[in-house]
Amino acid sequence: MNGAFSPLGGFVGEADYRSILRDMRLDDGTLWPMPIPLDVSEAAAEGLEPGAHLALRDEEGVMLAALEVGDRWRPDPEEEAEAVYGTADPAHAGVSRLLGGSGPVYLGGRVHGIGAPAHYDFPALRRGPRELRSAFKLHGWRRVVAFQTRNPLHRAHVELTLRAAKEARANLLIHPVVGPTQAGDVDHFTRVRCYQAVLPFYPEPTVMLALLPLAMRMAGPREALWHALVRKNYGCTHFIVGRDHAGPRVPRGREPFYGPYEAQELVRRHEDELEVALVPFRNLVYVEDRDAYVPQDDVAEGERVLQISGTDLRTRLAEGREIPTWYTYAKVARELRRTSARCGGALDRA
Repeated sequence: MNGAFSPLGGFVGEADYRSILRDMRLDDGTLWPMPIPLDVSEAAAEGLEPGAHLALRDEEGVMLAALEVGDRWRPDPEEEAEAVYGTADPAHAGVSRLLGGSGPVYLGGRVHGIGAPAHYDFPALRRGPRELRSAFKLHGWRRVVAFQTRNPLHRAHVELTLRAAKEARANLLIHPVVGPTQAGDVDHFTRVRCYQAVLPFYPEPTVMLALLPLAMRMAGPREALWHALVRKNYGCTHFIVGRDHAGPRVPRGREPFYGPYEAQELVRRHEDELEVALVPFRNLVYVEDRDAYVPQDDVAEGERVLQISGTDLRTRLAEGREIPTWYTYAKVARELRRTSARCGGALDRA
């Protein structure tokens, strides 16, 4: 199941689906870059005509909602991949999932809710749009900049978000995705403990942590636009888009699927319509002589830049080697070591 709803209060129908592929808009012209129908098997689709109802259940069989079927059709997955991801190459994680894991029949229609999914992990951090908007109002937050992430936060991320909040003159919402992301990513339990570990390094009344139950597609620019729309629904006024936002992991020896700032460019083109202000950020690097993180473009000739790649970090964790404090905080390193040890040194990405 593709797993999220459109502004229609349900799963998109065929007319909206075609319009999104073509123009990043619903059939009525509403900006919406990601097609989100309900994909099902041949057996599940059999006999489902418009007006029929389909029970939507969680993994334990509890009924959460009913889909009132409005449309049923067979998509062209490669056409969808080219439109949404800009490629039909199965080396792209999102394309691979679409081509190899989606059901052959799509359903669209209104969803009638019965009850919200039950989550037993980090319940205090699972705030829906209405609840988060109320929290902003209670705290007197009128300008809120959201930070999207699917990885642990290290010192560069904290520096980036502090600068973003200052630039936007806004409070900060750290809003990590805790739904499906990309194979090999750090599990969300570890990541959330890492987020909690870095909160004390922010000025106390200026930051809030909440979890977003969204399934990422790794669709780069289109996904960045979608993420901004989602954060608008949560009451945010600004949105951080960094380098290669929502880009998939690239196989060794291959060119990236998207340009490093292509996502920023697309969000900026639709900024006024979104009514969410873009806060773009370039890549930050650690300059040893300054003992500070600075934009990569601002590094002077001859200055020594220190870097730790994802591969180097995983090696350090597996071998029990030191992780420098200029790179991350001790509590974050401790959480990553715990997970790495539990997985036999197989922590894949941080």
